[in-house]
Amino acid sequence: MSKVIAVLGAGTGLGVSVARRFGREGFRVALVARRRERLDALVEQLAVDSIEAAGFTADLSRPADVPTLMARIRERFGRIDVIEYGPVSTDLSLAPAAQTDAALLEKGLPTFLLTPVEVVRAALPEWTDRGDGAFLLTTGVTAVHPTAGLSGMAPLGAAARNYLYALHGELADTGIYAGTLSVGAGIARSELSALVVQNGSAQSSAGTAKSAPEFPVVDPDDLAEQYWDMYTKRDRIEQLHPQP
Repeated sequence: MSKVIAVLGAGTGLGVSVARRFGREGFRVALVARRRERLDALVEQLAVDSIEAAGFTADLSRPADVPTLMARIRERFGRIDVIEYGPVSTDLSLAPAAQTDAALLEKGLPTFLLTPVEVVRAALPEWTDRGDGAFLLTTGVTAVHPTAGLSGMAPLGAAARNYLYALHGELADTGIYAGTLSVGAGIARSELSALVVQNGSAQSSAGTAKSAPEFPVVDPDDLAEQYWDMYTKRDRIEQLHPQP
């Protein structure tokens, strides 16, 4: 039975590029997003490349729904081998630290910290039994390098990165890989045409503090290639792209 990658937070940028890159290696693909029409369009795109894919609607701001989601994916494909977690939210943007409040962080907490933890918990029994598996977490570079004017969700990204590092160390001898790709750029072809990407949320440079730097725009195919390299080599916990 061929392997399966679940792309949680699938979209027209990084999500479909990751699906296509792994699909070229024979992976079947489970795409997870909130909107059925988006999923159907992505499944059709992948079918053109002879990649077997199916869409699953889910709200990733609801961590309690994760076990049911994972069960649905297993019912369709029989297994889950790799998970890439990189949801995008249009209503949670970057903000200066001085303007960030508890309400903003509380709103993003489930999607960017609690749900990925539950996703790993739901996948670990299967991966432990098999002695193989991989969790790939997409974050923004501000989770790695705090930047004036670009806070907002960044503390949640930093917390998720902390969890990922600890997870990697605990699973290193089990055959299970945990790695994170920290993106310091806007992502071309994404539904969010922004210059700043942080932990799945974005805001154009016009809406950030004047001191905040402008970020380049990268091709999501290049990011997907980074993920494939991380997954196959398993020689590092984290990759920054572009390199600082």
